[in-house]
Amino acid sequence: MNFSQQYNLEDECVLLRPLAIEDVDKLLVFAEAEPEIWNYSTIAVAGAENLKKYIDQAMVARKNEKEYPFIVFDKRMQEYAGTTRFYDIQISNKVLQLGYTWYGKKFQGTGLNKHCKFLLLEFAFEKLGMERVEFRADNDNQRSIAAMKSIGCKVDGILRSNMPKLDGGRRDSIVLSILKKEWEECVKKELLAKLK
Repeated sequence: MNFSQQYNLEDECVLLRPLAIEDVDKLLVFAEAEPEIWNYSTIAVAGAENLKKYIDQAMVARKNEKEYPFIVFDKRMQEYAGTTRFYDIQISNKVLQLGYTWYGKKFQGTGLNKHCKFLLLEFAFEKLGMERVEFRADNDNQRSIAAMKSIGCKVDGILRSNMPKLDGGRRDSIVLSILKKEWEECVKKELLAKLK
């Protein structure tokens, strides 16, 4: 993966383009008006200052070739909807994680997430040559877990008490994944059918 390259992923419904510092303004409405989006986040994003730090950290991680963040543009609504990214990218092991995904409330449940995940999975398996794409979430975040299962993720297990929560305490993280073989044999076809 060339981290300096501009990867734009798109279909008729969504455009994913590399996140940039100046995108703070495009996402500010969510940080200021919808703090509940990050109830299960381990990083503070609510509020203008936190959003700026969040994007700054993503830019540093991309520069250090650890993450590749995208901003999500909903073509149907003609509005920016949120962000997502590849992270923990291990080129030699042919694995990466897909996460840091969030959308404004009006974009949730619209099918946007499935379009994004299809493009990201297709790119990871077919362009980057990954053998495994991993997903993680707070084990209490049932909405997120259901969304991951609906795109074809299989549960690998639970990492107990593996991360601190923003409000104190520690969270159990559920780990899910899709393997290249699963993508080729059934997940791609099934997910494509759900997009129609």
